[in-house]
Amino acid sequence: MRKIRKPPILFLSLFSLLAFSGCASLPKVEDFESSSLNQPPKIIGPQGQLSPKTSKAVIERLEQQAEPTDILQKHATLMESVSGSPLTLGNKVTLLVDGPAAYAAMFKAIQNAKDHINLETYIFDDDEIGQRFAGLLLQKQTEGVQVNLIYDSIGCLSTPFAFFQRLRDSGVQTLEFNPVHPLKVFRKRFLTHRDHRKILIVDGTIAFTGGVNISRVYSKSPSGVSHDATSQGSWRDSHVQIEGPAVAEFQKLFLDTWTREKGPELSKREYFPTLQKKGNDLVQAAGSTPGQRNRITFIMYVSAINYAENSIHLTNSYFAPDRQTIKALASASKRGVDVKIILPGNSDIGLTFYAGRSHFTRLLKSGVKLYERRGAVLHAKTAVIDDVWSTIGSTNMDLWSFLRNDEVNAIILGRDFASEMRAMFERDLEESDQIHLEQWKKRPLKERMREWFSRLLAHWL
Repeated sequence: MRKIRKPPILFLSLFSLLAFSGCASLPKVEDFESSSLNQPPKIIGPQGQLSPKTSKAVIERLEQQAEPTDILQKHATLMESVSGSPLTLGNKVTLLVDGPAAYAAMFKAIQNAKDHINLETYIFDDDEIGQRFAGLLLQKQTEGVQVNLIYDSIGCLSTPFAFFQRLRDSGVQTLEFNPVHPLKVFRKRFLTHRDHRKILIVDGTIAFTGGVNISRVYSKSPSGVSHDATSQGSWRDSHVQIEGPAVAEFQKLFLDTWTREKGPELSKREYFPTLQKKGNDLVQAAGSTPGQRNRITFIMYVSAINYAENSIHLTNSYFAPDRQTIKALASASKRGVDVKIILPGNSDIGLTFYAGRSHFTRLLKSGVKLYERRGAVLHAKTAVIDDVWSTIGSTNMDLWSFLRNDEVNAIILGRDFASEMRAMFERDLEESDQIHLEQWKKRPLKERMREWFSRLLAHWL
């Protein structure tokens, strides 16, 4: 089975003694919550920034669609203050369930490109899916469309050098994120700082993001699949297509990474065209990088859970969370919020799988309902809260993702999109097995020992 690549645990443990002066830590989310202003969030529309009065009216209309909740105003204001990315109005967000739907939409957008294609990915495999992407990119470059590519060095470790060299030779501008180089082994974050984002922007007018990498393991939908979860091709994931003013925010994230990582000078293109209204969805781009105040997707998750008043429905592929996240989930359940979490029933990364399970007893005792997805390797990272707040992105609920990766999530406000997310969640529930506390207490000692050992390594998962 194809592994999602993380640097080897034992090597990293040794390497950390040489290259790190101390362990990174997560910020206290309550510090950000207490400092957020009690005022309408800034909203950008197709014609520019809305007035405070108009912004307030937009939020009030959303509030009328949902049960009473603080997540719309307070959370959006907090996220703007920590990320610098405003809410944007007038977007159309299309939910893409599993790899085939995501690939079909991305291929269509690439084929229709006229000016530029900006692609940022963790994994870009040299297989039939990777070859198809590469072929389309080469074709568009030949047609005069400028292609700019960011790929992660560890994520693409097994992809041959010649694969990317062929793209470079044809004029594709490429940037290898944090290259693995033997002369740089003592550089801080040499292996640990990874670009886990998945972003595709075409002509500055359409953007894609979510959990889907470029690899054949995503090429078949697991819907109706009943074979073993480790079977290649049965991966369950989620992605979104975004059209409208929010595309500019994802474009900024791509270009910021290119500049920060000192990529080659980009060709002059229309990276920020005038964007028209395409729908009614409010969207916010949450881009996270390592740094005490830059753990934006971590703050996003914990604060959204804290503000929830009715329901929290999470789906996450690698679940080995920190104490703040566990406390937030348990507290939400105790105050009457319906908390349901779908997790993998089997995983390609065993240590993370068992480290996450070490938290099950506390969560179950607090009333959180836990489910394990069967029939597929679960790779989705999504949430829908209070039936009006949704997120899809690359962020796993583990310390590796929260502390060390560049990550990106799209936050979508609106009842219609949340209804689609809720329906997707319900379909996954039908393919999942619930874990009950009394049954969980009877698990074998061997399982408990695995959980204990894996939790010891949680900082590196």
